Amino acid sequence: MVRAWFMDDSTADQRLEHHLEPPKFIEIDELFRKTGVEYFKINADSYKDDKTLSSLRKDRGYSYEDEITCSKECLPDYENKLKSFFTEHLHTDEEIRLVLDGSGYFDVRNGDNDKWIRIQVVKGDLIIIPSGIYHRFTLDTNNFIVAKRYFVGEPVWLPYNRPADDMDCRKQYLTKLENGFKV
Repeated sequence: MVRAWFMDDSTADQRLEHHLEPPKFIEIDELFRKTGVEYFKINADSYKDDKTLSSLRKDRGYSYEDEITCSKECLPDYENKLKSFFTEHLHTDEEIRLVLDGSGYFDVRNGDNDKWIRIQVVKGDLIIIPSGIYHRFTLDTNNFIVAKRYFVGEPVWLPYNRPADDMDCRKQYLTKLENGFKV
């Protein structure tokens, strides 16, 4: 099961866990209510036959997919890519990631107080980050992740760095947040 927690304000290595002292974890249903982030457990070894993933792809219209490997050996311009992934930003579309191997962290802003919540993802975790939420990604100390990325139509991979509060997707996100992300 996915683990998520409120982060400290330390500027130490972004790949560390960054727990508060004492740690303050957040349950997945509360994470959804406070951020709109959705989580699903998928069998990464047979994901092509997974009914949950098939249903999500059909219901949400995910028609394009690719795969990314993030490691020093596989990702061109590794250091700069990691810096760009860790810059706080939002997207106009959902960000859907299925971890096939390795591990990392997605950080999202808490809707109540704009504090960071860190979500640890490992093999088999599928996470959906809603359009309009400020977030970022980093590897953990293992420095390795392989993930499937899903898109509606051709990928539009444009990050809009904070502040982007005047964007329609941000305004729509804030309305959903205000209404408690009812399904």
